Amino acid sequence: MKRLCDKVAIVTGATSGIGLACARTFASEGAKVIMCGRNMETGQRLAESINMEMGRCCVHYVYHEAEKEASAENIISETVKIEGKVDILFNNAGVMLPSVEIERLSAEDWNKTFSINVNGYFFMCKHTKMLLAQNNGVIINNASIAGLHNYVIGRSYAYSASKAAVIQFSRQMAKNYGEDRIRVNCICPGIIETKMLGDRDREQYAKRIPLGYVGSPDDVAKVVLFLASDESSYLTGTVIPVDGGASI
Repeated sequence: MKRLCDKVAIVTGATSGIGLACARTFASEGAKVIMCGRNMETGQRLAESINMEMGRCCVHYVYHEAEKEASAENIISETVKIEGKVDILFNNAGVMLPSVEIERLSAEDWNKTFSINVNGYFFMCKHTKMLLAQNNGVIINNASIAGLHNYVIGRSYAYSASKAAVIQFSRQMAKNYGEDRIRVNCICPGIIETKMLGDRDREQYAKRIPLGYVGSPDDVAKVVLFLASDESSYLTGTVIPVDGGASI
């Protein structure tokens, strides 16, 4: 039996990388998926492609600007209109601007990073909480090993700080909303083959990873699927590195 039959999942940042892999994986496991992102043309094309691949109309695209609360409200409104409920929220939309010395980091870049990486998750959680509480819902937040207290590397000040905020935000919600039967967990991907990795040397990165290779979005999607499914029904407040051991 498919693991997400009759479930409705919202995936933000779903038009590429980890978000796209998770949207496709959720659909393959029986879920109805609302895939969200700011690239409308790409989003609509991908939704149609996944529906053709699955042989059923199971994916709908909704435009999303993570930094705007009204955008989150619209996603929830459209999801309820289309599917009538929400069971799973995967907060994935994020940005990583170029790393620079602290004195060269502009307030604009700092604020943009937090607006998308932190405020965006807050808005989505805020407006889905009541719906998730009706269905023993699940929230999975995508942070990063850059936000772990035991992993400090490079000069990604804004990105690392924003992902640390996501981790603590997730733990806080897990603590407070267990009584509402909402499970909240957090993943911390490491070095994953996505657009965010840019033109960096994969071989050099692989040398830092105990398993010896750069991970794929599908590697992350398998963990997100587990956390979204009933197989993880007694897990909440967890922070799971998905990094091939890079954060050890």
